[in-house]
Amino acid sequence: MEKEIEEIRNLIQKAFVGAGLEGRGLKIDIKKPVKEEFGDFSAIISGDKITEGGMNFEIAITKGKKPVEKIANNIPISEVFNFEFKPPRYINFFYNRMSGNKKSEALLENLKRILKEKEKYGSSKMGHGRTVVIDYSSPNIAKSFGIGHLRSTIIGQALYNIYKFLGYKVIGDNHLGDWGTQFGKLIYQIKTKNLNINKLTIDELEKIYIEFHQLAEDNPELKDEARKWFKKLEDGDSEVKKIWKACRDLSLKEFDRIYDLLGIKIDKTFGESFYNDKMQEIFKEMKGRNLTRQSEGAWIVEFPNDDPPSLVLVKSDGTTTYFLRDLATIKHRLEEWKPHAIIYEVGVDQQLYFKQLFYTARELWPDKIFKDEKSAKGIDLRKDSRVRLVYVGHGLMRSREGKFSTRKGTTIHLEDVLNEAIEKAKEIINASETSKVITEEEKQILAKQVGIGAVKYNDLRQHFRRDVIFDWGKVINLKGNSGPYLQYVFTRCNSILGKARERLKVNEKSKLSEVEERILERLNSFQKEIEQKRFDEYPEDKERGGNTYAPNIICNYLFELSQEFNNFYDKYPILKADTKEQKEFRLALTFAVGQVIKNGLTLLGIESPERM
Repeated sequence: MEKEIEEIRNLIQKAFVGAGLEGRGLKIDIKKPVKEEFGDFSAIISGDKITEGGMNFEIAITKGKKPVEKIANNIPISEVFNFEFKPPRYINFFYNRMSGNKKSEALLENLKRILKEKEKYGSSKMGHGRTVVIDYSSPNIAKSFGIGHLRSTIIGQALYNIYKFLGYKVIGDNHLGDWGTQFGKLIYQIKTKNLNINKLTIDELEKIYIEFHQLAEDNPELKDEARKWFKKLEDGDSEVKKIWKACRDLSLKEFDRIYDLLGIKIDKTFGESFYNDKMQEIFKEMKGRNLTRQSEGAWIVEFPNDDPPSLVLVKSDGTTTYFLRDLATIKHRLEEWKPHAIIYEVGVDQQLYFKQLFYTARELWPDKIFKDEKSAKGIDLRKDSRVRLVYVGHGLMRSREGKFSTRKGTTIHLEDVLNEAIEKAKEIINASETSKVITEEEKQILAKQVGIGAVKYNDLRQHFRRDVIFDWGKVINLKGNSGPYLQYVFTRCNSILGKARERLKVNEKSKLSEVEERILERLNSFQKEIEQKRFDEYPEDKERGGNTYAPNIICNYLFELSQEFNNFYDKYPILKADTKEQKEFRLALTFAVGQVIKNGLTLLGIESPERM
């Protein structure tokens, strides 16, 4: 691919000369586009000046001077590429489909690259020097890990893996809900029932939390009691804080156990309580900028034209809200990690709240945060130190009756789902030939890899914006477009390679069948599929950003690649190919397919078992 990019760069540089723009400081950025209709490669031109008078390149485009079209009109004829100008700033390049040999050479070169780079294939350095903070998972303390927490946890982890693969410095932050009025409710229950906090389980904590809400339906004054207990916690009451800490410690052990089962490890765990001593500073800043005012004893934040509606920053009794804690969180992240973007992977039902939060943060720190997308237009975000606040709202996991709710006792525990998936996977393994040659311990490991992979993939393959209706049969799907299907194709590739003694070799003169060429083309597009998951480098460019934050695109890619390989496997002999050269090539192709499936599954947080 490097050779093609260099050739395109040379063509454009020659066009600079023909257009009279040589030496004007123009820059060329060449990427694999998101959509096939935008070509095999897409070039964007940027720069400081395009005229003798020094007119800015971006201003020239807004004034309709069409400098990129002038450049496109001067690109010399190429044997390899055709091209088209895409107003106002793109030149899209397509392989000359009449040049079959050139195309085959490029595909075979990419196959060599896979054999060489292995697990690094598809990675890039596009994020070098840039930091991304991803806020994900973020369960509430004193509650069991519910099925509703699954989406944020695994989508957030997939985004984390993808950004890291693309060369970004990535920081995962698990922003635990470990502060707030809900603890006043728990403490009220523990005190009035005279419970020993050191003997309670996480299930019992959840049970007394549900019970509080049931009691409060007939006795609304209980909510005032809960607020009083939380006020004691914020004021530092030693006995209350001891109860809170015991609840927190118990919950963290529970969460770690579920994360271990899921194969999830998040870099940082800063709960809301971490920001308890940082909120007064934010409160002072808000008052200093006249961004908050008092209303009926509380401090509120209002928005232009009441859109979005106002919300409370500090309550009338002096206790803080999670809105103030979230502002303190943003400031901490800005100062501690100096990121280029902070991505919040949370439920779509929080969309209004994040609109309020982002607006306030932009007004509070205008020199550090982009005010809105329009303010970023025409700016190369890679060179700008201001941070982008990004909200990735996933659809909710719902029952057929509606949203799961811990308060109402209607949630489904995630551990139950995972254990059920593992047991179903084990039943299939026990009925297979594999069970005859592996130990019980190996069966359990394999069942975990397959079962957990099935649950993760079933969620990730659906667009993150969609609500998902929980269905036991679908959530642990082991057939069709599923995690186990991809794992099976990977193990098939491994099995073939394990039986072969020949080396893997790519013959540049290989005559490719239509199926082989199609597989090679798909392998060649792997990096393009990954790169479209990043936050937009140029926010106004909808062509590049259409599928941002969507791991389901990688799922679709891997499923289609697996189907094509199985089609190839059914049609063409690999180990019994007609010639030695043909066998070596097909083994190389098999290795490449297996490697790309493994790389893709790794990005999705799914393990690739050696056999099934």
